[in-house]
Amino acid sequence: MSQDIEHVKCLIIGSGPAGYTAAIYASRADLKPVMYTGMLAGGQLTQTTDVENFPGYPNGIMGPEMMEDFRKQAERLGTDIRFGYVSSVDFSSLPHKVVVDEVKTILADTVIVSTGASAKWLGLESEQKYSGFGVSACAVCDGFFFKGQDVAIVGAGDTAAEEATYLAKLARKVYMIVRRDEFRASKAMVHRVLNTPNIEILYNTETTEILGDGQSVTGVKVCNNVTNETTQLDVTGFFVAIGHKPNTDIFQGWLNMDSTGYIITRPGSTETNVEGVFCCGDAQDHIYRQAVTAAGTGCMAAIDAERYLAAKEHVVTA
Repeated sequence: MSQDIEHVKCLIIGSGPAGYTAAIYASRADLKPVMYTGMLAGGQLTQTTDVENFPGYPNGIMGPEMMEDFRKQAERLGTDIRFGYVSSVDFSSLPHKVVVDEVKTILADTVIVSTGASAKWLGLESEQKYSGFGVSACAVCDGFFFKGQDVAIVGAGDTAAEEATYLAKLARKVYMIVRRDEFRASKAMVHRVLNTPNIEILYNTETTEILGDGQSVTGVKVCNNVTNETTQLDVTGFFVAIGHKPNTDIFQGWLNMDSTGYIITRPGSTETNVEGVFCCGDAQDHIYRQAVTAAGTGCMAAIDAERYLAAKEHVVTA
């Protein structure tokens, strides 16, 4: 049994921009980090195509390629990167106990959580078929590619309203598909949408199919759920803004979270409510959700972990 137990200074749970950046900084601080990538090594960016808003890539880069660059840099600096998922945690004592793949136990002096979040989708087969080829869950990331074109966005909350107005600055026309006869967004956001001339709101409307030519989106089929009338929208971009779900279920009961599952960190820090456990990236950020902000908090988490360990090593006793 002892061979299935390993003690590490710094354990990073999850990859992606936050996890890999934390790994880079932790490696340089000689924390000898061990990373478990999760089932989707590289995170959400491995499911995107062109990334044009990350600094340092003047010609843009494909999401999977960028994550491969991050991984190589972390490995070169000494991170032990392993494919696997964390099945349970026990943060009741130090070192923290983390079980991987239900069989291996890691005892970690510090834990950096960078498990990210997953976009909620409508569940259409055609939606997944054209994901990254006209279908997107991030207007800020991909709106640029649809300058002067017609697009559609589905959602009725603050995020959908904000992304619709963002898209309206770039696209020729934005169809906003709202399932009910009203918004869930705040009055201020609804007012902003209603006062944007190139946004057309389709109330009581649901998406039934994303249309395409096999390579990219060419339209969207929608249905009015009151009249049952079916309409085809000629659009080249389809944005889903019905929310994100943070990948934090295994930390329930250990780490403080908000009502939707985002881990709460101390303002200006990546510290959680548990000593020696830090959180970065989309697992704790429901506002920005960008690769560059995730990388920034990954840097913060590694520095916070290094300073925590340094303070523990230099405790002055009376």
